[in-house]
Amino acid sequence: MSVDEAREAGDHHESWHAALHRLQERGVPHVLASVVGAAGSTPREPGAKLVVTSTAVIDTLGGGHFEQQVIETARRHLAATPVAAGTHLEAFALGARSGQCCGGFVHVLIEVFAGAESHLTLFGAGHVGQALVELLAPLPWRIDWYDSRAGAFPPRPSHDRYPDRIRPLTLAADAEGAARAVAAIPPNAHVLVMTHDHAQDRDLVAALLSRTNSGDGALRSIGMIGSNSKWASFRSRLAAAGFDDVTLARIRCPIGLVSTASKRPREIAISVAAELLADQRPPEGAPAQRGAAPERLRSAFAGAEPIDTAHSRDSARE
Repeated sequence: MSVDEAREAGDHHESWHAALHRLQERGVPHVLASVVGAAGSTPREPGAKLVVTSTAVIDTLGGGHFEQQVIETARRHLAATPVAAGTHLEAFALGARSGQCCGGFVHVLIEVFAGAESHLTLFGAGHVGQALVELLAPLPWRIDWYDSRAGAFPPRPSHDRYPDRIRPLTLAADAEGAARAVAAIPPNAHVLVMTHDHAQDRDLVAALLSRTNSGDGALRSIGMIGSNSKWASFRSRLAAAGFDDVTLARIRCPIGLVSTASKRPREIAISVAAELLADQRPPEGAPAQRGAAPERLRSAFAGAEPIDTAHSRDSARE
């Protein structure tokens, strides 16, 4: 996609900061590209910013081949599966070989936002479900929120205060409806089952376990609200339906990081939210250093020429 085509996909009148807020509210993967260092003659000075998605470009770094290179670099990061959030410092030489006659050098900070950090599919808009969504709404989570009852979700205008990444959806109240909703869950999502109807809970859990067995995309976790006695009853019926012990072990019931004698919806929701957040910790052995290397940052902010990286060499040859 050319620069002009990319701009046609965006809003010509939207600023980069408005776009950044909109995309983060919706949980859409995007890149913020910022000029952080410049030497010689350059199209824009440090501080210029550009927002890039897979289909749109908002604001400008000066246009021309240099901006096209930045867009292509951003979209390489966005094309990864899954998109990896992170910070990268890129160097661009603006010489005749790269289609620019400025003759300067530009360092661009590429900040990749993966969109929603996590995905939760929540079945049930009862008191605990509503309390849980209230707790998670300020966090960068995408929530697909299902209920089969008319009027189960909070009424507007309270409903309107949720960001766009929280989607109330209608669940058909039968086994086929449960199967369709489960099939729509993206891989690596957390799933919580807490509907008002035990029969509906059983249909959903059976569909979730069947999906797990069929290899349609691994789910990060599956939890169901309820007591030990409720799970014992469910487990017996599911085992009779042919699910083995290894498969049944995928279900967490009761849910929550800590057990509590309280039946208050908000206290239960806090315990469940804490359990979800505890699963977001980075794995052991993750590198201590993240983002751009310190020496590259020192070079950029000191106004030095780009470090001789593979990216710099490739840019000069284009």
